[in-house]
Amino acid sequence: MGVLAKNIWRSVFPMLFLGTSLVFAQEEYRLSINTDVSYQTMDNFGAAACWFGEGIGKYWPTTKKEEIAKLLFSKESDSSGNPEGIGLSAWRFNIGAGTFEQGEQSGISDFRKRVECFQNPDGTYDWSKQSGYMWLVQKAKEYGVEKLIAFSNSPPVQFTKNSLGFKTEKDKKTNLKEDKFDDFAEFLATVIDHFEEQGIHFDYVSPVNEPQWDWFGEVGKAKQEGSPWSNEDISRLTKLLNANLADRNLDTKILLSESAQLNFLYDGYGTAAEQVSSLYSPKSSLYVGDLTHVAPVVAGHSYFTDTPDTTMINIRQKVQNVTESNEIDFWQSEYSMLANGFREGEEGKRTAMDCALFLAKVIHFDLTVANASAWQFWNSLEPGSPDFDTRYYFIALDPNEEHTDGGFYPVKTLWAMGHYSYFVKPGMKRIDVSSGLQPEEEAQNLMVSAYLDPTNEALTMILVNYSEEEAKVALDGKQWKNYKYYKHYLTNADENINLDKQDEGAMPEQIALPKRSISTLMLQKTDEI
Repeated sequence: MGVLAKNIWRSVFPMLFLGTSLVFAQEEYRLSINTDVSYQTMDNFGAAACWFGEGIGKYWPTTKKEEIAKLLFSKESDSSGNPEGIGLSAWRFNIGAGTFEQGEQSGISDFRKRVECFQNPDGTYDWSKQSGYMWLVQKAKEYGVEKLIAFSNSPPVQFTKNSLGFKTEKDKKTNLKEDKFDDFAEFLATVIDHFEEQGIHFDYVSPVNEPQWDWFGEVGKAKQEGSPWSNEDISRLTKLLNANLADRNLDTKILLSESAQLNFLYDGYGTAAEQVSSLYSPKSSLYVGDLTHVAPVVAGHSYFTDTPDTTMINIRQKVQNVTESNEIDFWQSEYSMLANGFREGEEGKRTAMDCALFLAKVIHFDLTVANASAWQFWNSLEPGSPDFDTRYYFIALDPNEEHTDGGFYPVKTLWAMGHYSYFVKPGMKRIDVSSGLQPEEEAQNLMVSAYLDPTNEALTMILVNYSEEEAKVALDGKQWKNYKYYKHYLTNADENINLDKQDEGAMPEQIALPKRSISTLMLQKTDEI
């Protein structure tokens, strides 16, 4: 079908309705930008390596774990101009609660999900603990990862009501003993202070995680460390932690509140509801926004808010509204495809590329609708298939029984993240770009976002072609004429095309985007990048 015929067909039948999704019979888009209209300033793209990172850092052969670190942290490119890794700009480290030392008595079934604690039950400290995790933190530092974030899932077991790292009562009350709030705050500050002295600066400390969940488990069947928290608990703990950090002259900021779902930031759920207004509104009795060590940021998790497309978009618009009205930034601090939304109504396994595209979709709407200034993934490393249902990880592991060695396989989700983390650097500003589609239409067709580097006015564009057809994009408007040179990086279903450089040179009139693919375009006003 010729271009004229396609245009006529589109004018008569502009879209097809498939289920609840809008699927356009369109393969050509004219993109317009306005660099005078900017939104959030990007802070970081990050990830964690909980549970399995300890064994890798502590026991795996050096050559293997060094290659894993390169895949996650490297900002360099190879001789062909292809990225060596995804250049993460943030790394998340879990301060453990001591369930590892308890062994089987911890009640956590998988030994790999039990975590050591720096503080012994007698109050002394053993800084040799968590050495595998700290190996990865050190590697992140060596590779120049810009932000290090320490977070806690549970207080140390010696501070909890049941002496365990999870709840055994379904009352949704914190597992921290009433008289141990001061001790927990001091413990967190002591950990941050120790590593500061060792030359490892944690930019943020996150004291609570997913406070809305009850973290209930049966002894012997529990999955991980965790504790619920009320907004009152969080406010109390934050004030104590703020004082402890100040007493040590640390400039580490407190990151709150790692809300379990994005809608809990503005909506009701138990004792940790409407967290933005509860913790960041000066009218609230629980207000912590004026504390010197509290970052003007609220963190939430995108789990269970990713389907259908209309719901995903509407929730993120509400997040944007509530954070903007309270004059704070939003960080998406944890996501993987826990629920089955990534299957989009299809039964059976989803390919690695399908998972990568769905991940890119969630990132896109978190950035363009919720205005997230940071986006962080859970979890970098987990056992699983490299080919299907790669929903939880960037690198699929095939470990031995003791998790002291094994195979590892970078998967398409790694490279999907890399389109953002490698190219969108801290300090870039997201700017206005339009394909003419509404967000609900973008979600099944073409998603595009653009980021301006204020130091040299270079432009980075990320384009996700979600459709089964090749898409052609033309760059429209006067501002495009300022850009003379471009590079195109691509990830698609081909097992050998992973964030690979495709083209570079003078700006073309039109760029082809393969079906079911993710592209990054780097545009420069000079003749070279």
